Amino acid sequence: MQFTVAHDHPCLPGHFPGRPLVPGVVVLEQVLRAAEAQAGMPLAALRLPQVKFMAPLLPGQTASVELDGQAPRWKFRVWRGDELLARGELVADAEGAAA
Repeated sequence: MQFTVAHDHPCLPGHFPGRPLVPGVVVLEQVLRAAEAQAGMPLAALRLPQVKFMAPLLPGQTASVELDGQAPRWKFRVWRGDELLARGELVADAEGAAA
């Protein structure tokens, strides 16, 4: 799944003035959307037991989410072209994921 955070996104004005960066929580929201799309349903009671950010995402840049696994547990990677921006693991409560 690809995504781009627009230059006028409401999270950007304070993060950081003069050099806006997309906050990690906004990147992780896209990971969640990708997992929900794969599961075909909203996911509840999520955990992120492991997340590592390697490089920043700037407004207007296109990134993609890559998932390995299936509900309720995925390993994910977020890429900007060939550059790895983030990686980690997303786990949904068994009640909030397709069996």
